[in-house]
Amino acid sequence: MSGSLPVPSPRVSELFKSAFRGHPAGVAIVTATGPDGAVGLTASSVASVAVDPPTLAFSVTSGRSASVIAAAQTIVVHLVSADQLDLVRTFADPAAPRFTESMDWEVLPTGEPLLREAQWALRCDIVHRAALGSSVLLAAEVLDIRPNASSSAPLVYHNREFHTLVQGIPAVA
Repeated sequence: MSGSLPVPSPRVSELFKSAFRGHPAGVAIVTATGPDGAVGLTASSVASVAVDPPTLAFSVTSGRSASVIAAAQTIVVHLVSADQLDLVRTFADPAAPRFTESMDWEVLPTGEPLLREAQWALRCDIVHRAALGSSVLLAAEVLDIRPNASSSAPLVYHNREFHTLVQGIPAVA
């Protein structure tokens, strides 16, 4: 048996992308500090993994911010709300200036950049990295959580667009 993984057909790859385009995902901004300062990116792959210890996972692909985050020991995962759409779009655009004077952010005493506007900020220690295809899967233990008093509707990513969820309307059974 060979050590290489089978390569999916182009059809499977396209169907995979279509399937997940129709599967809504929460939106987060992940930040870290690298040799050249603060970096960050928008992620829709963040998922809770365990409660004891509190652990989350997400993946990154290519780019300077992704490389710094994949190599970092500690990060901050910011769970954002719909009223932070402009911030999310800034961190989703590789060419957009980030951590500008007009952004409400600070460097934590532990060195990571914190976006003060985020609904939740989870300071994490990366405990596992796994290269998978063109991505790196990161598992991180949550060390500290900073809630924000805001109670805005969550922001989700669906079909290549950002959407808000209407709070107070339960799913129909």
